[in-house]
Amino acid sequence: MDPITVAIDVGPLHGHRTGVGLAVDHLTTALRLRFDLALYPYVVSYRARVSESEHKLPIPAGLATRLWAHGDRPRADRWLRGADVVHATNYVAPPSRLPTVVSAYDLWFLANRSGSSRAVNRAGAVLRRAVKRGAFVHVSSQATADMARELLATDRVEVVHLGALPRPAGVLTDPDLGIDGRPFLLAIGTFERRKSLPTLVAAFGHLADRLGDSVLVMAGAPGDDSSRVAAAVDALPPQVRSRVICPGPVTDSAKGWLLKRSSVLVYPSLDEGFGFPILEAQAAGTPIVARRAGSIPEIGGEGVELVDGDDPAVYAAAIEHVVSSGIRRLTLLEAGLRNIARFTWERTAAEMEALYRRAIAAGT
Repeated sequence: MDPITVAIDVGPLHGHRTGVGLAVDHLTTALRLRFDLALYPYVVSYRARVSESEHKLPIPAGLATRLWAHGDRPRADRWLRGADVVHATNYVAPPSRLPTVVSAYDLWFLANRSGSSRAVNRAGAVLRRAVKRGAFVHVSSQATADMARELLATDRVEVVHLGALPRPAGVLTDPDLGIDGRPFLLAIGTFERRKSLPTLVAAFGHLADRLGDSVLVMAGAPGDDSSRVAAAVDALPPQVRSRVICPGPVTDSAKGWLLKRSSVLVYPSLDEGFGFPILEAQAAGTPIVARRAGSIPEIGGEGVELVDGDDPAVYAAAIEHVVSSGIRRLTLLEAGLRNIARFTWERTAAEMEALYRRAIAAGT
């Protein structure tokens, strides 16, 4: 095959590293191992400090999304000379005459615009314009593909699963949360409405008396649902409220420590485009209780105890069953270890290259 050059947005590698940032990091690493593919990393920013290998599109990111949400100027072609295809890795594709692939990890915000910020809705508008120009939409699950075809009215949607995140290297770090050896339930993720963390808090309230001195740890950055999470915690009886710990975002090493030692990872999310924590928990040998929503059944396979709906009492029953039943716990752990073998970054990179070539052949 002829070699190709991919202009790829590495903006998610700058600043706070989210799940998208992790995906872009591991994807670019795997793509660089493809012998017939070269990368042209770019960042949409006026002030970002880029490395020698990165190229800056010299326009402020906020201004760019405002302009691109309503029109196709400024075009990026003058800054992306030599590229054969553009890969916009985080919803926002710069207007270009080049074939374009846009990664959309979940589309919950398109169906719930009233609960999304202006910045997120602008990104959605840029995504829609890119689709109208003929861009291919890369999604990381079939569940998101179905939503993309409906909400974006396009058949140019391709599923390429992401890989599993590698386990943290070295010695795992105790985050020193004052748990003092007590068992704990764990949630990982930004405090955003889509994660439905108040449901978990209420479920813990149902369970607390039956779990001895167990603690609930919710590790993640503040988000648009922080106030509702705080209100849910405040609604608990004082003796239960004191057993809820919210440490904020944690390091990869501390996250690995928490996953390895937690009794169960609880994932009540309303929608997921992929769900790295599910695979991380399976790799760590931790059972999972999660909502039957979005990509969760697809990505978690048989290694997840699935819950229907949003009833805290139902979550409480599922958590108690997984924590107390040794047979069910072992079944989930064995299924989880088999499941994670499906997700490798080598496979992701190979399938992404095939998508790039398809976009080039289509001449978008």
